[in-house]
Amino acid sequence: QVQLVESGGGLVQPGGSLRLSCAASGRGISINVMGWYRQAPGKERDLVATITTGGSTNYADSVKGRFTISRDNAKNTVYLQMNSLKPEDTAVYYCYVRRFLGLDYWGPGTQVTVSS
Repeated sequence: QVQLVESGGGLVQPGGSLRLSCAASGRGISINVMGWYRQAPGKERDLVATITTGGSTNYADSVKGRFTISRDNAKNTVYLQMNSLKPEDTAVYYCYVRRFLGLDYWGPGTQVTVSS
């Protein structure tokens, strides 16, 4: 079983930055993919970015050039550095984990609000 603890959400003005963290814990876990999805008000949950154990990344077109995903494999932690934030980035951000076993896990979600 995997437990996900998210941190770093909050309120920021347009053009500002936030850094999200998600730490995965559990006995003998082996994680393939970690990443972030988000769900804005009235919208469906959508991909933000993912990263594999080997470092391959995938970004939504809307965040390319502004967001950077990284991970510390030893700590089973994924980070999302969000720069040049826009009001349309406002959403609940969910940490995502896929184990090599092929099982998916979701964090509880952390609110990111971009507003002046």
